[in-house]
Amino acid sequence: MDQVVGTQAVSGSFGRAGRMLLAVSKYVAITGGLVFVGLVAMEIVSIVGRKLFSWPVPGDVEILQMCAAFASASFFAYCHMVNGDVKVDFFTHKLAPSKVAALDALGSLLIGAFGALLAWRTAAGAWSLKDVGETSAILGVPVWIAQALMIPGFGLLALAGFFMAGWRLRSAGRARGEA
Repeated sequence: MDQVVGTQAVSGSFGRAGRMLLAVSKYVAITGGLVFVGLVAMEIVSIVGRKLFSWPVPGDVEILQMCAAFASASFFAYCHMVNGDVKVDFFTHKLAPSKVAALDALGSLLIGAFGALLAWRTAAGAWSLKDVGETSAILGVPVWIAQALMIPGFGLLALAGFFMAGWRLRSAGRARGEA
């Protein structure tokens, strides 16, 4: 059975759709990382401006909260696609590779379901916030926009989870056939 160790080992066996999903996940994660870099730069400017010139970035905490939510949601799919999830294999390290692959497939299926649930509930929450017209306290930015920006990341996580569940089931079948 192929051991998944990073994107090189993974992308060759995913097929065209899997490689495309991996590429999209990677670019979304890079975008999230760039957002975090921008937030760090903004916070440095705000802290230095506050301490030295009494001139902070107005609403810096609001911007940080809203953008960090989007950026955080953007990493999950890529992490799952490259097997970067935290796994405790204490109970499974002595199992046959086909059984480990089957358990990993079940885990991926649950991750896909969880991503779909998060996307659905985040969309419902954003819609509710839009209906009531809630805005941030300092900048007056509609809060629903920040919440809606998380939906694609969670939707991508759902796709990655469901894709990896199928891929791992196929891996379990191949490992069972080789044994």
